[in-house]
Amino acid sequence: MNANTPRLPAFRMLRTMNSRATAFVATLAAAATAAPASAGPSFATAFFISLDQLPDGGVRVDWIGSSMIWVLIAMSLASVALIWIAFTANRVEDMLPPTAVESMRRAIAEGRFAEALDGSRTQGSDFGRVLHAALLSAPAGHEAMLRAAESMSDELVIRRLRRIEVLNVFGQVAPMIGLFGTVYGMIVAFFTIAQMGGTADPVALAGGIGTALVTTFWGLLIAIPALSTFAVVRNRIDAAGTEASREVEQILARFRPATHETPVAALAHESRGAGA
Repeated sequence: MNANTPRLPAFRMLRTMNSRATAFVATLAAAATAAPASAGPSFATAFFISLDQLPDGGVRVDWIGSSMIWVLIAMSLASVALIWIAFTANRVEDMLPPTAVESMRRAIAEGRFAEALDGSRTQGSDFGRVLHAALLSAPAGHEAMLRAAESMSDELVIRRLRRIEVLNVFGQVAPMIGLFGTVYGMIVAFFTIAQMGGTADPVALAGGIGTALVTTFWGLLIAIPALSTFAVVRNRIDAAGTEASREVEQILARFRPATHETPVAALAHESRGAGA
């Protein structure tokens, strides 16, 4: 299966989730601004909208704090899609399919070099690509085959790691945005205290403190799953790449010539001897 196959459904799902989240947040904002003066923000609303308490007892949306919350919510939705892509596009059975390993090993052992070359080209897994690169270098000798296999294996591992690097970026950036919201919320809270001469009503401080805590919450909610998934999938990719290289090296051991012949010539001689 192509590693890019699950991307299109995931991005469609992400667009749907983003549109629904936008509508949900807009509904919350309308409900919060239309609420009676005596009615403060609900517990659920506090996780999506930053509200300021007005001197007359009413509330208003703090658009700066709310914008940071919405950015983090959008990042959390994108992170869910990226986590799903990372797991489905980097399955061990796709990178190193046992049936393909066995069939290639059998084809090489039975001297069906052309079949192994064609099968590794069309097979599509990382193991197949590594083996195909090695077989193409057969005329240059056994050592050249090993170098080609190692080079292709490193290239495939790096390519897969680059695709999941965005999870690492999300895991690093989201807490920084949350920290920015924390600093902003505390500035708002201290500014409110200064405006009221040091005797601010705790209700008036709730907006700034709430923004500080909610942005931190969303930042950690993004960072923990994103970094955990990045670590798990990265280790999976490294392990599968190492195992694929080991399997290919074992298969290529049959091409090690006892004389100065090239691996292709040695295999041809062995095949003729077996046919006789």
